[in-house]
Amino acid sequence: MSNTHENPQNITNWKRTFGFIWTGQLFSTLSSSMVSFAVIFWLSIETGSAEVLAFATIASLLPQLVLGLFTGVLIDRWDRKKVMIIADLYIALMTAVMAVLFYTGEVEIGIIYVLLTLRSIGSAFHMPAMEASVPLLAPQSELMRVAGVNNMIFSMSSIAAPALAALFVSTLDMTWVLLFDVFGALVASSSLLFVHIPSPRDARKAAELSPENLPVEKSPDKDKIGTEFHKFYAELKVGLHEILKRPGLMWMFIFTIFASLAMVPISTLFPLMTLDHFAGDTYKMSVVEVAWGIGMLAGGGLMSLPKFKFNNILLINAMYVILGLTFAFSGFLPSAGYIFFVAFTFIGGISGAIFWGAFTVLLQSSLDSSVLGRVFSIHNSLIMIPAMFSLMATGYIADSIGVTNAFIISGFMLIAIGLISPMLPAIAKFAKELPS
Repeated sequence: MSNTHENPQNITNWKRTFGFIWTGQLFSTLSSSMVSFAVIFWLSIETGSAEVLAFATIASLLPQLVLGLFTGVLIDRWDRKKVMIIADLYIALMTAVMAVLFYTGEVEIGIIYVLLTLRSIGSAFHMPAMEASVPLLAPQSELMRVAGVNNMIFSMSSIAAPALAALFVSTLDMTWVLLFDVFGALVASSSLLFVHIPSPRDARKAAELSPENLPVEKSPDKDKIGTEFHKFYAELKVGLHEILKRPGLMWMFIFTIFASLAMVPISTLFPLMTLDHFAGDTYKMSVVEVAWGIGMLAGGGLMSLPKFKFNNILLINAMYVILGLTFAFSGFLPSAGYIFFVAFTFIGGISGAIFWGAFTVLLQSSLDSSVLGRVFSIHNSLIMIPAMFSLMATGYIADSIGVTNAFIISGFMLIAIGLISPMLPAIAKFAKELPS
């Protein structure tokens, strides 16, 4: 099933390679998350406006949504190691510019929006480049462990970043807070210098997957720009073709987008659920966030165990159901059931981490490495559409439907996806073809 390029060097040295990568990513992810929270906290203190926070979040997500539809083509063309290093350094540069503005006292809300937007462009390249490189660096049998450790790093950042951001914003000037992100990016870039990421396009695969071998419309080469655009579009179609020619994988791909439509709006409603339904405060909100982060950390730890071997499709569908149950049960809780809400959130974090890890591995093990950049970037863009919807509709959902009802509806949506998915003949056939 897998077309990944496993070689003796990858199999022998993959732990050492990921040791360098994970060290850099831990510093980079933690510092970047901490700075993101710091900017949000600063905006909250300075403006007290929910609208400002929504616009800031949209500025951070919109470039990844739009550019992600196209960056994968470039990622699959270019040296992925250089892409990640340049993207990290670019993000550091944008943060450094923001730090200078804070230092000079010339910072304005509009400028922050612009810099957050520019900063997000780097993430549109870095994330899919990293995900697409994993099968080139580790044997297929270890992909789930790698995904588990990656989730653990993200979870540790999710747990520590808000607390560190609150501490630093209250004790340090924002200039120095922002420089932590610059330091983290430099560490991540430096760690990649010790890693060799092979090219995914050997001669045989390049021939098999070249745009010229697919039925694309030929256009006259009127000029160099037109020719390059035609080639770019053809390469994008290659990535889509690799998904479409596998019906089972295509439907799994589609279901994750519908699942995001259920999950992402709820993620923005957790604070309102704590405040409004459970009459909580800032402390109780932070406990819920930490519970989710610890759950994701536990889920990543489970995936990193050598004996954690399951059929990925069955695992994904099971996680839909479990996560849906945690949402639905939370919505049915009485106002005195806060402790159960925390418990359900912890379980949801575990299932969420395993779900995303299993789906990532499913793509990595089912597709050739030479098209993964395109597939991951397109997928990341499509699942961000619900995120944009949630930011614009959170107030309407909370006021019109009710927070608890939103949890219940989203929960049943996820349960339905988890139950319907394995019934589709294409997915059932695909599941049987995967190793158990």
